[in-house]
Amino acid sequence: MVIVGAGIAGLAAAARLAQAGLRVSVFERAATPGGKMRTLPSEAGPIDAGPTVLTLRPVFDALFQALGERLDDHLTLIPQEILARHFWPDGSSLDLFADETRSRDAIHAFAGARAAAQFTAFTARARRLFAAFDAPMMQAAAPAPLALSGLVAREPSLIRAMAPLSTLAQSLAREFDDPRLAQLFGRYATYVGGSPYQAPALLALIWQAEAAGVWVIREGMHSLAQTLARLAAARSAQFHYNTHVARIDTAANAVSGVSLTDGRQIAAATVLFNGDPRALASGALGPDVTGIAAQTLTTPRSLSAQVWAFAATPTGPDLAHHNVFFSTEARAEFDDLRAGRCPRAPTLYVCAQDRGLPDPPPRHERFEIIVNAPPMEALSHPAEDFATCHTRTFQTLARFGLHFDPLPAQTALTTPARFESLFPASLGALYGQSPHGMLAAFRRPTARTALRGLYLTGGGAHPGAGVPMATLSARHAVEAILSDRTSISTSPRTAMPGGISTA
Repeated sequence: MVIVGAGIAGLAAAARLAQAGLRVSVFERAATPGGKMRTLPSEAGPIDAGPTVLTLRPVFDALFQALGERLDDHLTLIPQEILARHFWPDGSSLDLFADETRSRDAIHAFAGARAAAQFTAFTARARRLFAAFDAPMMQAAAPAPLALSGLVAREPSLIRAMAPLSTLAQSLAREFDDPRLAQLFGRYATYVGGSPYQAPALLALIWQAEAAGVWVIREGMHSLAQTLARLAAARSAQFHYNTHVARIDTAANAVSGVSLTDGRQIAAATVLFNGDPRALASGALGPDVTGIAAQTLTTPRSLSAQVWAFAATPTGPDLAHHNVFFSTEARAEFDDLRAGRCPRAPTLYVCAQDRGLPDPPPRHERFEIIVNAPPMEALSHPAEDFATCHTRTFQTLARFGLHFDPLPAQTALTTPARFESLFPASLGALYGQSPHGMLAAFRRPTARTALRGLYLTGGGAHPGAGVPMATLSARHAVEAILSDRTSISTSPRTAMPGGISTA
């Protein structure tokens, strides 16, 4: 079988399928595995220029267990006491902790007893939503509105917790008197590429995913991708880098293989596509698969970003591993994004990659800075030039007292247009489809497609964006592939090594 794309989901699927005894060939247009889990070089070492937050560790423990391995034998995961450090223009700052009591005490010191009580209530709501929707939504291969209706019918009080007629921002404005706390927890909508002013209140559950623990991979996030590629290869999966799949071929209403840009044709009865599903619908993978994931052509795209990855010596406020520098007016920032322009007063996320580790940071540290930006589809103003983006980003941080020496050069910046070139047909959207609207989760493509032998995995498919969700999508795809192979087989069933974790 063929896997197109060696992003985190393609790698997880390749390892699982190879463990199950299948002959797997992975074709990746880049020179290295990882997809969006990419790095840029620097004199301080490789800098993560993609995902930075590792949450929901049980997802990865289950993946390695399915391979007969232990995660801790391959990577060093360091739990973070400080989930994130937050700064506001008025000079206030707030740490949130992995320990709920410490977070509540910090919020009490930050905004008073009433704010601490409101935080406790909000955390209880987020925890309840996460527990209620984990099995029928994230863990389910194909979530159905009927299953959601049944869940609510059994637990009618969930309706109040879901606040189905409210956006995340509206529900948070009711829950927190202090607008800084509403701004902070509204920020979690951006974790899946949305705006708190358009995303459903249900996305409050993302806080629970982070509150359950944040880990730093000592070797860097990209090492997770490299480890999975190595484990898959050890199980005889074949990897072909710098190899571009031009077309997915079909015959008799079923997949027949793929054609490469160099003219080679690879026969395969099963193809797993680990890329933005919009690439299929838009014809980027040939005319035979344009009927797949057709909704991606009409569904709004998620946010994109301007991403800086560079090494420098910092001066100014003490940084944690994860840091957020908030804008003065949250609504204005997202109004700009909705209007198709980069925010004039952005909130900036700064990952200090050498912080939060047992050793003190070196003099020359590695940083990733993420600034939300509209996708190419929504861009109603000319793309920003480097100087404008550079000035706004680093002057904003300078107002917080944070300076870098040296400031990064143009090669350190990845723009929405660059993301579109790296991940074709995505329109630069980093999280696939927009998460806006109560039914957004049901509009995502699932692992099985209408074309026999073609399956989907990755952040653009169910259950959505983020490293844990993409990894779960790989499990869903593998279970579908193995189940379908068994159901059409005329041979007696035999035990397969490893099996598939359903934890």
